Amino acid sequence: MSKYQHIQEEAYAANMELPELKLVIFTFGNVSAVDRSMGVFAIKPSGVAYEDLSPEKMVIVDFDGNTVEGKLRPSSDTKTHAVLYKHWDSIGGIVHTHSTYATAWAQSQRDIPIFGTTHADYNTVNIPCAPPMSDEMIKGDYEFQTGFQIMNCLHEKGMSYKEVEMILVGNHAPFTWGKNAHKAVHNSAVLEAIAQMALLTEQINPKAPRLKDALINKHYERKHGEGSYYGQ
Repeated sequence: MSKYQHIQEEAYAANMELPELKLVIFTFGNVSAVDRSMGVFAIKPSGVAYEDLSPEKMVIVDFDGNTVEGKLRPSSDTKTHAVLYKHWDSIGGIVHTHSTYATAWAQSQRDIPIFGTTHADYNTVNIPCAPPMSDEMIKGDYEFQTGFQIMNCLHEKGMSYKEVEMILVGNHAPFTWGKNAHKAVHNSAVLEAIAQMALLTEQINPKAPRLKDALINKHYERKHGEGSYYGQ
């Protein structure tokens, strides 16, 4: 039994949620799960179909993107995950997909406007879209630089990764994170739903207004504030 079995099982279970939730097709997308005490994370192997995955096929990688254990190559996005784990010390899981609606907003290089209370249940701000990286960064260590592209966008917008757990990478696709891999997948599914709702909203009413602050604060605080009363 591998000493990493616990995060391999967590990563496997989370990866298997992606096709179930219709967030991926073929081999698109990946999920990772971290063990901070060991300084490693488990991530989906590159290009392996979801039906062929198993916990033991999850690759163990350190925070510099080096493979620690595993016979398969890790996801091509591994260095992006590594950068985020290295710099954001309170996240436990990361998801990257090319889900249809969120990716469409990313390709449009647009933040997703906060139109309704579904959005406000998770964020008090527009879901940010990081601008495409420079040619120099693209020609360099692309996946490594994608991690900094994400971090720089949140920093420039004055947002905290602890509060905003989802982002679009311009011309690319979404990334989400959370306290564990399952929560990161949850956030990915929520992001896709919000992206679809926002698109339909703009089609129905191109001049649809931003949700007013009173409703934003009410819906966010009742779920996440000190006096939250949503759920059991």
